[in-house]
Amino acid sequence: MFAVIQGERISGSAASIPTSQAIQAGDFVFLSAQFAADENGQIVNGSIEMELRLTFDNIQRLLRNAGLDLSDIVQVRCYLADRDDVAGFNRVYQEILSQPYPVRTMLMGCLPCDGKVAVDVVAYAG
Repeated sequence: MFAVIQGERISGSAASIPTSQAIQAGDFVFLSAQFAADENGQIVNGSIEMELRLTFDNIQRLLRNAGLDLSDIVQVRCYLADRDDVAGFNRVYQEILSQPYPVRTMLMGCLPCDGKVAVDVVAYAG
């Protein structure tokens, strides 16, 4: 059994894609990839650091709809447009999340939008 997490749609590019932004299945909450999108759902282009912070702001809002926060994240999948952004990504990632860090997968050069980064997460609600 699973439940769609209700709340505001954040990533504008996802509005036309047949997907849910967040689903709870048992004790886990799965979030679709989030981007650096503003309150209108438009992708905001900037430095990797700025885009990652905005992306995690969006992730945090979705997790709140499920009664969770960033400390409940157990898995992170990161999608970067440019390999040169890894160092900047890691600096901000360490500011946003704390040890023990979630397990993480990072893929390069596979973004379906103009931004520098997308992130999807799995959080534990148990």
